[in-house]
Amino acid sequence: MDAIKHTYVQVNGLNLHVAEIGSDSSPVVVFLHGFPEIWYTWRHQMIAVAKSGFRAIAPDFRGYGLSDIPAEPDKTSFVDLVNDIASILDHLAISKVFFIAKDFGAFVCYPFSIFYPEKVAGIITLGVPFMPPGSHQSYLALPEGFYIRRWREVGRAEADFGRFDAKTVVKNVYILFSKSEIPIASENQEIMDLVDSSTPLPSWFTEDDLAVYGDLYHKSGFQTPLQVPYRSLAKKIEYPQQDLKTETPAMLIMGEEDYLFKFPGMEKYVKSGEVKKYVPNLEIIYVPQGSHFVQEQFPDQVNQLILDFLNRNKY
Repeated sequence: MDAIKHTYVQVNGLNLHVAEIGSDSSPVVVFLHGFPEIWYTWRHQMIAVAKSGFRAIAPDFRGYGLSDIPAEPDKTSFVDLVNDIASILDHLAISKVFFIAKDFGAFVCYPFSIFYPEKVAGIITLGVPFMPPGSHQSYLALPEGFYIRRWREVGRAEADFGRFDAKTVVKNVYILFSKSEIPIASENQEIMDLVDSSTPLPSWFTEDDLAVYGDLYHKSGFQTPLQVPYRSLAKKIEYPQQDLKTETPAMLIMGEEDYLFKFPGMEKYVKSGEVKKYVPNLEIIYVPQGSHFVQEQFPDQVNQLILDFLNRNKY
C-alpha cells in the first residue's frame, strides 16, 4: 500500500484526487469506484496489475473521497464524471486506457467508450453491465421502500444517514450490499434500520478498511454520492450517435450472490445475452458465492481474471 502514490489533478475547476502505482511508460488501467466506495476499494487490484507491468490509476470521483466537492453537488451528473475522466487523462497525457469499473462506474466508462472509442483498449465492469438509456425505469416495479427509490427522495436519505456518523453509514451499506437480497425497507422503516447494530462486518472487510472509508466519507459527506448515482439516473446523456453499440473488448464479472441480479429483468438481460446487442465483444464471468463486492471478497480470483483480460488485449 505504501507504494501507491497520491496526487491531485486540477480539472474543470476542481482538485481531483488520483491514486497511482506503476511505471509511467506502462499500459494504463483506470479503476472507477462505485458507492459506498472510493479509490481504496481497488487496493488489491492496483498492486496486482502494477506488479504485472501495468500502470494503475484510481481517481476519487468529484465529491467523493479526497476529491473536491463541486459547488453545486445537486447538479452533478454522470456526464460531469465522464468529462472529469477525460480531463484527467488529458492532463496526464494518456492517450489510451483500459477501464475497470465497479457498480455505477459502469455508467461512466461505457459512455466514455462511446464518446472516445479511440481512447479505450478494453473494459471490465464488476456487478453492473452496460445498461441502455431508460433502463432505470424498471426499478419502479420495486416497492416504495426499495433503497434507490428512498435515496432518490431529497431529504429522506439525508435524515436517515444523519442519525449516524459516516463510518456507521458505510458499515451499514457494506453489510446490506454484501447480501443476496435487495435492500427494501417497510413503510415505517428507514434503510439504515435494516441493519442491526450488532451485525459484524463481512469477514473480508476489516475494521481498518472501514476506518479508511469512514474518514473519507466524513470529509466528503454524502450529498454528491446521493446525487450521483441515485438522483441523476434519469438524466439523459446526449450521445454523438443513435447506435450505442461499443465494439470495445469487454468483460463483465458478476458474483453469483450479487443482489443486483434480483433487480427486475437484470438476470434475464445478462444471461440471455441481450446485453451483447450493445457490447458484442463481451465475455461474462460468474464468481460462485461472489457478492456485490467481489473484488474485495475474492481479490486473488478477480485479479487473475483481470490480468488474463489485460494481457489478451494489451496495446
